[in-house]
Amino acid sequence: MMNIYRNNEKNGIGTNGHDACNVEFLAALCSGLVNHKPSNLQDILNAVALITPLLNAIPSVVFFIKDIKARYLIANLTLATRCGFKSISSLLGKTSSEIFPAQMGSCYTEQDLRVLHQGVIIQNQLELHFYHGRKAGWCMTYKLPLYNQHNHIIGMAGISHDLMEVKENHPVYQKLAIVDDYIREHFDRTIRLDELTHLTRLSVAQLERYCKRIFHLTPRQMIHKIRIEKASELLATELPITDVALRCGYTDHSAFTRQFKTSTGLTPSDFRQSIGLE
Repeated sequence: MMNIYRNNEKNGIGTNGHDACNVEFLAALCSGLVNHKPSNLQDILNAVALITPLLNAIPSVVFFIKDIKARYLIANLTLATRCGFKSISSLLGKTSSEIFPAQMGSCYTEQDLRVLHQGVIIQNQLELHFYHGRKAGWCMTYKLPLYNQHNHIIGMAGISHDLMEVKENHPVYQKLAIVDDYIREHFDRTIRLDELTHLTRLSVAQLERYCKRIFHLTPRQMIHKIRIEKASELLATELPITDVALRCGYTDHSAFTRQFKTSTGLTPSDFRQSIGLE
């Protein structure tokens, strides 16, 4: 099994110093698409096509636009490459269910349909993505419905950007590093925010702010990320899934299953099946 503790860059899912600018650029682009409200989806496609070279030049960000049936209409080269394709055209006209492994693809399409049918906005969602060759990397995902002039949903836009590297050169890194160490030591039980504030002698607001600046995650997201990483490791053994849940701090098996699927696109059982253990 691949080691999901490798950082995204070692897995070929890299980051660079321009990531923040790239994400801000795409976030602004998606916001513009949402506010534009054209007469039809083709107007949006024509506009985005003009900046396709820019979208293809961002290796740490996946970008796409889908139609009302959740089929890819536009995607950047990063997405195509990570899915094992040599060209973007191989993605177009297909849903995630047709691109990704069965259980995972179905989960992504189910998520897309909630956006398309219910107008759900997904933002700042931490996800562990698996790509061609079992490469894995943590991403922050955003999905937005696109509306026409009559306020009808005509498609959706989405971006997933790789979780950026920890800022070890930040002045308060050492103070925050003990938070990461503490979570890794105690992830198997409930960790309260006041434990972390006591540990760092920071207020909740300061802790949240510095964690976002250094780890690019909230403290809750840090806990969640470490638990899912550990669960993925334990699921590669023959340990019963209920025991995996308990060892990762989940007293409720259904809550563990729900959180694991939200993060990976797979239930714990499906994950085991995908790596050949069931």
